[in-house]
Amino acid sequence: MVEMSREDFEAAVDVALEAIPDELLDLVDNVVILVEDEPEGDDPELLGLYDGIALTERGNYGFGEMPDRIFIYRGPTLRMCSTADEVRAEVAITVVHEIAHHFGIDDERLHELGWD
Repeated sequence: MVEMSREDFEAAVDVALEAIPDELLDLVDNVVILVEDEPEGDDPELLGLYDGIALTERGNYGFGEMPDRIFIYRGPTLRMCSTADEVRAEVAITVVHEIAHHFGIDDERLHELGWD
């Protein structure tokens, strides 16, 4: 387990977002990215979660819709890593993974692409 302040963890999320090409980020629509300490529900090892309607499924999505949410979970990430560099690498993978879900890319395709 790695000790890392919330501020440093949030900074790792920011760095991961900055590494995504602007052309791709410009296509992200009505999404907020949140850092939470722990996931709710049955999977205490969940590193991230996309909660929303993928762009490929939106249909009549319009003005005034609540934003989709991407959660990045600090506790499980810190518990699975043994160094701060591993945390930053895992955060980068998780951010890309959840943004991919926003674009309608499922876990199977992400696995095929090497984003486990």
